[in-house]
Amino acid sequence: MNVLSQPVLGILTLYMNDKKQLEERHIYQKMIVEGQKMGLDVFVFTPMDVHHEKKLVHSLQFDPKSKKWSRKWRSFPNLIFDRGRIQKNKRFEQLVKFRNRYNNSFTFLNRPIRDKWAIYQLLSSKPRFRPHLPETAIFQNMSDVYRFMRNYSCVYIKPMQGTGGRGILRVDRLGKELYLIQGRALTRKIIPAQKMHKARLAPYLIRWKAKKNYLIQQGIEIKLPNGRVHDFRMLVQKNGAGKWAVTGCAGRVGPPRSVTSNLHGGGHAVPMNTLLKHASHSEEKRVEIRRTAEKLSIDVAATLEANYGALCELALDLAIDPSGKVYLLEVNPKPAREVFNQSGDPEAYRAAIARPLEYAMWLHKQKAASS
Repeated sequence: MNVLSQPVLGILTLYMNDKKQLEERHIYQKMIVEGQKMGLDVFVFTPMDVHHEKKLVHSLQFDPKSKKWSRKWRSFPNLIFDRGRIQKNKRFEQLVKFRNRYNNSFTFLNRPIRDKWAIYQLLSSKPRFRPHLPETAIFQNMSDVYRFMRNYSCVYIKPMQGTGGRGILRVDRLGKELYLIQGRALTRKIIPAQKMHKARLAPYLIRWKAKKNYLIQQGIEIKLPNGRVHDFRMLVQKNGAGKWAVTGCAGRVGPPRSVTSNLHGGGHAVPMNTLLKHASHSEEKRVEIRRTAEKLSIDVAATLEANYGALCELALDLAIDPSGKVYLLEVNPKPAREVFNQSGDPEAYRAAIARPLEYAMWLHKQKAASS
């Protein structure tokens, strides 16, 4: 392949702060190294680095030989891998503008998907997904909470947008007028369990809800015998043949007194099988659970792509109740990969980094063949 025809992939991301620091620099470094082995030229950029008039990008480059990062003015890439996560700031507004401006100019590996409520509405409209979805509704007023609490002994109140376990409350019904509340603030700080009379519950939740739009979700029993919560992170990605495939699945266990298991919030990762053994499932049952979870995840990814446009990877947070039933808690379009590093699955970790690049190569060849 000559240099001119070498495909170029730009990883589009956002700086974490005004010092231009990148959250996943070590992952991008690995992607650049892997890309080089495949004949894919990879660089990193943010909307702040784009000179629109000159059609140039002040890219971040990594040199595997010197192991150093540097800046270089480059032409726009042929392919864009969008890793920009939602933030409440000017940087995110610039990202939205960039997406809108270049919507049809470049080949994007992935497009933004909608919020949790829109995704729930879409999936629950398909009968095959309904058994795997915890009942969910918009939290408009306290009658919504009381209706859920009549049907379920536990509910979760979670932001319509957001990740990392921020702003999630768990409410357990202890008696006719008594509730137990615990959760995580929007800063991820643990809110310790506290008993609350029904008279105090309403003002507490209404105050909580004032910060942003919230959903109410049926609680699935995910406590381990030691009282810690757990769930599963399933990563599905497009492979080098342009098809959805399961990259891996890891269990996540929350820290003591936490209602979430996110690694950012202090959780830790373990192999999926280890957690399924804790639930005393037989070998046969574990295989069946895993097969159901994988089939569900690939079906969800294909359905979301058919409705929202190009996608190349999704992480699905799954709950498996004590009977072995699989539930989809939420979908994350910009997944981290560290869960596989932590759970001791180097094969899945390597694939999680390489697959978007293999898919980019496949996509480039498809475009070249059709032009």
